[in-house]
Amino acid sequence: MRVLSLKNAAIIVIDMQYDFVGEEAVIPCKADAGLIESNQKLLAYARKSGVPVIYTQEIHRKSHVDFGRELDRSEPIHCVEGTHGVEIIEELKPEESDYVIQKRRYSAFFQTDLQVLLQGLGVKTIILTGAATDVCVRATATDAQQHDYYVVVPRECVAGTSTKQHEAALEHIDYVLGQIVSVDDLSFE
Repeated sequence: MRVLSLKNAAIIVIDMQYDFVGEEAVIPCKADAGLIESNQKLLAYARKSGVPVIYTQEIHRKSHVDFGRELDRSEPIHCVEGTHGVEIIEELKPEESDYVIQKRRYSAFFQTDLQVLLQGLGVKTIILTGAATDVCVRATATDAQQHDYYVVVPRECVAGTSTKQHEAALEHIDYVLGQIVSVDDLSFE
């Protein structure tokens, strides 16, 4: 087992919301059965090690005016403010010391204050978890790499819109944007 030492890192948990994860998901994301447990394990280890944990929450207005091009390809209405689907799943609820970034587009960097937060925290490496590997995780990985962050994605901690798309996104991230690792390969020491 190789251990990847991550100094100046932060975890970004992307869109682990009811509309993407769970039985009632509007856009169900596919993952290994241990997705939630792997995220819980990583988050507990990160918090114990003093690593910042940042959540993103996709959220759209009830009038749908802020979906942009997202609905052009028959994507269903999702993550609407005031609905249960917009909430982060109970098993991974943010703790008081965590940060939450609301976003209206795929990338967590696009028109949010994520960049300001990461700079303030002195982050050089971001560890991406969550949903969907082939949409918001990949878009955030692309923007992170373009902003000169090191990108790490623990394979067990992400879920895609299909197995095929999930695997393709992991391959793309590993090829040009960052590293795909096992959650057990991470060390914050």
